[in-house]
Order: sequence, then structure tokens, then C-alpha cells
Amino acid sequence: MNALPLPSAPLKVVVVGSVAAGTSAAAKARRNTETAQITVYERDHDISYSGCGLPYFVGGEVADIEELTPRDPAWFKARYDVDVRTGHEVVAVDADARTVTVRDLATGRTVVDAYDELVLATGVRAVVPPIPGVDSTGVFSVRTPTDARAIRAWIEDSESRGRVVRHAVVVGAGYIGLEMAEQLVARGLTVTVVEALDHAMPRMDTDMSARVDDELRKHGVDLRLGTKVVGIEADDGGVTGVAVDGGRLGSGHIDAELVIVSVGVKPNTDLAEQAGVRIGPTGAVAVDRRQRTSVEHVWAVGDVAESFHVITGDPVWVPLGSTANKMGRIAGDAMTGGPLEHRGILGTSIVRVFDVGVAQTGFTEAGARAAGYDVEVLHNIKPDRPEYLGGKPLVLKAVADRATGRLLGAQAIGASGADKRIDVLATAITFGADVADLFHLDLAYSPTYATTKDPVHYTGMALTNAIHGQAPLVTPAQLDRRRADGERIQVVDVRSAKDRAKSAVPDSVHIPLAELRQRSGELDPALPTVTYCNKGVTGNAGQNVLRNLGFTDVANLSGGNQSYQARPAASS
Repeated sequence: MNALPLPSAPLKVVVVGSVAAGTSAAAKARRNTETAQITVYERDHDISYSGCGLPYFVGGEVADIEELTPRDPAWFKARYDVDVRTGHEVVAVDADARTVTVRDLATGRTVVDAYDELVLATGVRAVVPPIPGVDSTGVFSVRTPTDARAIRAWIEDSESRGRVVRHAVVVGAGYIGLEMAEQLVARGLTVTVVEALDHAMPRMDTDMSARVDDELRKHGVDLRLGTKVVGIEADDGGVTGVAVDGGRLGSGHIDAELVIVSVGVKPNTDLAEQAGVRIGPTGAVAVDRRQRTSVEHVWAVGDVAESFHVITGDPVWVPLGSTANKMGRIAGDAMTGGPLEHRGILGTSIVRVFDVGVAQTGFTEAGARAAGYDVEVLHNIKPDRPEYLGGKPLVLKAVADRATGRLLGAQAIGASGADKRIDVLATAITFGADVADLFHLDLAYSPTYATTKDPVHYTGMALTNAIHGQAPLVTPAQLDRRRADGERIQVVDVRSAKDRAKSAVPDSVHIPLAELRQRSGELDPALPTVTYCNKGVTGNAGQNVLRNLGFTDVANLSGGNQSYQARPAASS
């Protein structure tokens, strides 16, 4: 009689970290197999929380922190039979022995746990600059629900402490900094944002981030650009202000009873380095498309791991919750025999800044040029839906490769509709769309939601015409640069006298479109010519008139006078 085969030991999975990526990995592994033993270690007490929602709890837009932390270890145990052990920190990894050393933070006791597969979902840590006084009471970063609870309590309990929080300084004007500024203004605080670079939202091109600067100032934020915090001042009652250096106002003191430090994050790679895995050129853990590291049986997911760019395939690191969820799901699937692979990212993102959505995907103009592309650039200003149904301006900047016509990236800012358009464009880029393809997209139309010729359609038309020489474009920055280099360019304003009286491109000739055919003899057809209107459409009509009359070098000003007037002072 043949002996029955002995059952193999169940797969033992250990996950370090329990926010977006870690819990996604554990949940997907369990969906694929009922036999695996899955343990998640988390040093904090909150799991699977919405980190991106934390500023809105601070501001009161989210009333209860429980709305951002809807799942606890008991829920995961009941739903997935996954053991989530909070208050437990993994302090060491032995990849050769396939063990982790875990400290119970409540008791200080350590234990060694074995694994078959180890998933590192250790996330990021906030960058804390070496500023004197940065460890003062009343200075916070915004990474976890614990941080958010502490900030809100610091504000709401301040009267009982004898020093009411009325002034806040936010250090850094990236995503979290801008969200915190908005929410602190909503609480009635006087807010100063200090940014070392020349614009808020430095990931965007300067001609778009300048619009974010304007939105902040419009809502009363004291925006200090090109300025550094050189000291944080405090007494026994907590922070009292910050000392700054640089910028338009120079050195000085800013009153503050609350300081938010949001200058960035970096991958928390300590355990990964202990395990001996390779760190990629971005500073995050290098992984393959299955989320495997360079060490057998060790996986990395979420903000600690680098990704790769959809267009170039180069390593990139953009820590976003959406990407973290995908990575976790892929790793959980792969380690249990599934076929999923990561397909890369474009860094697509959006943030609300008071009354506008600020979105981007793929390459910026600066990024595309740095990557070696010869680019065509369009500034498209259109209402998100007809103005007779409340449509409001949407500024869309798109970047394409002249050589191939491929769409490379886009940025959008507007009161509504930025999210819809940036998602459409991200989809188009992901599937390698030529800009000519955009015009042919069968997008949903109703005047309550869009215009018949959607901003996406117009973007495709204008970029196609520019790339193929039918309707060349010149950006405000390019016009300024060419003039500064001494090139003689005749600039023709084809707007009405009423519009011109409000503002105009310097040294431009005013010939309204209706008079352009009759007065074209006033212009030199041999000179490079730039036409413009308010937003670009009438400028394009003027461009066509002159080209049909024999003018051979005629470009339309991208985004028209509105883009020219909104350009950064130091446009380049």
C-alpha cells in the first residue's frame, strides 16, 4: 500500500506596514489562497487609513477621524483571516534565515518570526529639515492619523492653554502643504506658506504653478516664495513664530502659534537595506514588475518602492496612494501564483486648492525637454461646459513629441472639469495615443457637463496642426526669450479695442480680426509674425488669414493674452 503524501506546510506571509500597500497585499494573497498564514505588523495603532484625507480632518471638513480609519484588526481578521498586529515594530530582518525580529511597543518584548515571503510596505518618513527649534511644541508634520489628531487638538484646545492659535506657518507648498493651508484658512487662521523654490506646486511647469500662487493669494494666504525658514521660535507655552530669510520681503519674523512642516518625504528603506535589497536610483527600493526585490522572497510595495515611467520605462518614484494600492495587489497576487504585473505610472495627481482643481499627468514641458524630447506645447483655455450653464475657465497645458506626435503630458487647472480631462489624457498617454487621436475620442456630451468640442478635442486639433505646420504655436515664454535674444518679431493683436484696453502684449500691433484682411499691408510678410487674442481661438483665425495671404512664418500665441499676462515674471 502506498503511503499518502504528507501535506505541505502552508505558505507563511509576513507583511511589514498596514496602510494602502500592505493591506492590499495581504487581502489579495488571501483572495488567492485560503491556506496561507498571513501576518501584518504595524508599529502605529491605525491601519488602512486614508492619509490623503488627513488635512480635511484637521480643517473639520471630515468630522470624525474614524471616517478615515474605517477598518481595524478585528475587521481584517473577520473578513480575510489576516492577523494584523498593531503596536508591533519590525526592528530587524534576516533574509538568509528568513526571519524578522518584532518588538511589542507596549511591553518592549521582542520575538523572532519566520516567513516564506516577506512584504516590505514601510512607506515613507517625513523629511524634517535641520532648523533650530523644529522639535518645539506646536510644530507638526502630517503623515498619520496620530499627527492629524494632535494638530486638531492643538488648535481646538489652545484657548484652555492660554494661547489661542490664530496664526499658522506652513513650510513647503507641495500637495500636503497646500491642502493644509486651505484647511487652516477654513478654520479662520491667518496662514503664511513659506516655499524655498520660486513657486507653489514646484512639480508643475512655472507658467502653471504661477496660477496656483495667484489662487493662494486670492484667498488671503501670505505666500513667501524663494524663502527659507531659518529658525523656529518658542517658549514654555509652545511655538511663537518663525524666522525667515530671502524672498521679496527679505529676512524677518512671522508670528505663529502653529507650524506645519511639509517639505517632503523620503522612502523608509531601513529594513530593506538590512535585508540587503538593491536601492534604485530614485532612492527607493528597486523592484521588478512583480514587485520582487533583488533578494529572494522579499517584496517591496507602496511608497518605499520605486516604479517606472509608462513612456520611457525609466525608474521613477512618485508616492501616491493609488499606486500603493496597485503595487500591494500585484505583490499579493504574484506571491500566490497569480499573473499580475505592474505596468508603470505617469505620476497622475490632483489637489484642490481653494476654488480650483490642480491636476497633472505624464511629463511637464520642463521634464520632457530634460528627457531629450523636441516638444510642441499648447495652452488651451476653454470653459469646462457652456457658459450659459455656468461653465468656468479650464486652463489645460499639453505637451507632445514633435517627432512622433505622441502625447507626453498634461496639466490642468480649473474650478471644475480638471479631473475629468486629466484622466482622459492619462488614459490616452498610457495607450500611446497620437495627439491626432484626441479629436476622434467619442466623449460624453451634454451642455450640463461639456462643450460640443471638448477641451480634450481642441487640444488634439491644435497640437496636430502645430506639429504638422498648419498652425504653429509659440508659448509666452518662447516669445519673451526670442525677443530678449534680439529677434525682430511683429506681434499682432486681433482682439477688439475694448479687450486691448484692459491689457496687451508689449510692442504689439493692434489690428482687429474683422479688419485684418484689409489692413494686412501694414505688416511685413517677411518678418516672423505672432498673432494673439484673449485665449487663442481668434488668434488662430488671424493666423490663418495671414498665412492665406502669403505670410510664411506665422505662429499663434499659445493661450493668448490670458496666458501671457499669467506667465511668471521670470519666464524662460
